Amino acid sequence: MQPTQSILSCDWGTSNFRLRLVDTDSNSTIAEFESQSGITQTYQQWKEAGEKPDTRLEFYLAQIRNGIEALEKQQNIQLKNVPVVISGMASSSIGMIELPYKDVPFLVDGSDLSIHTIPASTSFPHETLVISGARTGNDVMRGEETQLAGCHQAAETHEQLFIFPGTHSKHIAIHNGRVVTFKTYMTGEIFNLLSQKSILSVSVTEGRNLSAGNNLHFFNKGVTESLQGNLLNHLFHIRTNQLFQQCTNEENYYYLTGLLIGSELKDLQQQPFPFIQIVSNTALAQYYQAALNLLFAQQDVSIQIVDGGNAVTEGHVHIWKRTQKLYC
Repeated sequence: MQPTQSILSCDWGTSNFRLRLVDTDSNSTIAEFESQSGITQTYQQWKEAGEKPDTRLEFYLAQIRNGIEALEKQQNIQLKNVPVVISGMASSSIGMIELPYKDVPFLVDGSDLSIHTIPASTSFPHETLVISGARTGNDVMRGEETQLAGCHQAAETHEQLFIFPGTHSKHIAIHNGRVVTFKTYMTGEIFNLLSQKSILSVSVTEGRNLSAGNNLHFFNKGVTESLQGNLLNHLFHIRTNQLFQQCTNEENYYYLTGLLIGSELKDLQQQPFPFIQIVSNTALAQYYQAALNLLFAQQDVSIQIVDGGNAVTEGHVHIWKRTQKLYC
């Protein structure tokens, strides 16, 4: 029994839904559909519809079917019987089916993650694999474990750290091909609250990019000060920077970014890893790379960026192929 030539890779997060048709031989994306129908919105729609609890799975599958139909129209093809592999919040308490977390330690390649298979049916003719998240004694994640499986070839032989920047940034520690622990940092959420809802919002303006003007200088200043003092005190300097006209609002934006990212990363100085991988396909990857280069300027630490979008699809393909071998 050979793995199917293509799968539908579904990354279903809290606020976004992304469906890709992926060639399993090359791991290349053939077509993509994306919407704002994240798990939170889908769950709310299901509740407002007043459906019975036993209709919940079918309701969520209908959302996926809409994405599949959009891909079929886009590519002028039929995708019946093409399997679906899903990760992210779909396995959460507000997802399509709640699955228990996998406890650490677990293998980087995802071969021992908790996976639930939903057989194909007349209404949804796609065998569906739902990948669960993982947990420590006081932390959880859903989605990053699958991205990590997509990076497994780079993670099996070294003791290293994988950083997943975002609203809730994750640091995943690897030892001998196993995830031994991970930590969550609310860096992105705190940044959004401070820059949009707090008194500091009038002192910052989103900038062009990190390399424009003096932005990198003020970003580095934020990182450096976060390592040397108290974050709560330094945050007020964003206000006084504006009052005393010490920088522009755009430069202040990057100073705030540096303060928060530096605060997230500062503990790494106490326990440095020889290899650090930043898994992201956004501008955040450059911010984290710049901060880490500053932190470890005097140490021999390898810092690399891995495309986060590709890691998701490669993780789905890798996990799908493993399940096919198990049933051969």
